[in-house]
Amino acid sequence: MTPKNPSIVLAGGGTAGHISPLLAIASALRAEAPGAAILAVGTPAGMETRLVPAAGVELATIDRVPFPRKPSGDLLRLPARLAGAVRQAGAILDNAAADVLVGVGGYVCTPMYLAARQRRIPIVIHEANIRPGLANRVGAMFTKRLAVAFDSTPLPGAVHVGMPMRTEISQLDRAASRASAREALGLDPDKPTLIVTGGSSGAQSINGTVAASLRQLADAGIQTLHITGRGKSVLDDAGRPLAADGYRQVEYIDGMELAYAAADLLLARSGAATVCEIAAVGVPAVLVPLPIGNGEQALNAAGLVAAGGAVLVADSDFTPEWAGRELIPLVTDESRLATMAANSYRLGIRNADQRMAGLVLEAVSK
Repeated sequence: MTPKNPSIVLAGGGTAGHISPLLAIASALRAEAPGAAILAVGTPAGMETRLVPAAGVELATIDRVPFPRKPSGDLLRLPARLAGAVRQAGAILDNAAADVLVGVGGYVCTPMYLAARQRRIPIVIHEANIRPGLANRVGAMFTKRLAVAFDSTPLPGAVHVGMPMRTEISQLDRAASRASAREALGLDPDKPTLIVTGGSSGAQSINGTVAASLRQLADAGIQTLHITGRGKSVLDDAGRPLAADGYRQVEYIDGMELAYAAADLLLARSGAATVCEIAAVGVPAVLVPLPIGNGEQALNAAGLVAAGGAVLVADSDFTPEWAGRELIPLVTDESRLATMAANSYRLGIRNADQRMAGLVLEAVSK
């Protein structure tokens, strides 16, 4: 039987890709167990220091302990740093009298998993990416309560639950919200609409190609909302924010559900959260995977592309020429966009937050 007022600690941070599912799980837990005490744990320098308190969730922090990939002085100092972070993690778990630890990945999770293991506190893990991160691979050695956003993620015994996301996104009715979303974003209600985003950090190569394609887009009657990312405004030759007919740029918007509702087509990177949200709301997309790292963004997109819900283009191939040849005709092809939207929506999972809350409360009860 689940305690009436369980103490639940959620660990994760660094990027929006970790913080967004953490907050979605926290919200679902509040709904399922209104008396629960919920505490999030991150690092002092991550985005969580802003996003978690803004969501009304208490935040504690521990030192960030990156794992060096090559021999260096940092590698020699790793054992002492990790031991210190595990002590900090243990103090947080003890002070919270934690009944369960929920980890979503990021630097903070490894010391939290180790401290929970020492105290025999049950651990529940959600892995957002097709290629699991190091922290969650470590945590998976200490628990069988594993959940994944993608069914092909190689964590043995994991349950495929999808990506926890805000209900404003998972329950979005794009058709019903389109007019109000376009009004809120300052867009023409009737023009074909392309919305571009490179994620919370922006995407410089995407920004450059879009800026170079503005004349083509305008000549085709397409309006473009360009979400450049914080500090990534696209400037003209005079150093001012770029302006053009049918083009509007902002660094960020409060609530990506507005963008999803307003878009006829979304142009974006293929981070795990973005791919899962695209499927959940059924928005047609062109995905340009990040060209660096371990290639996980292309893998994230593979299922959606195979299902016919999105088009994939390599970062090096996403040029103004490609935009003129492929992107612009797609934005104005209503029939193809409708087919893509339906294909995408069929792939979407819209209750991952509730499923995770169930797994967490089950762990507490046992």
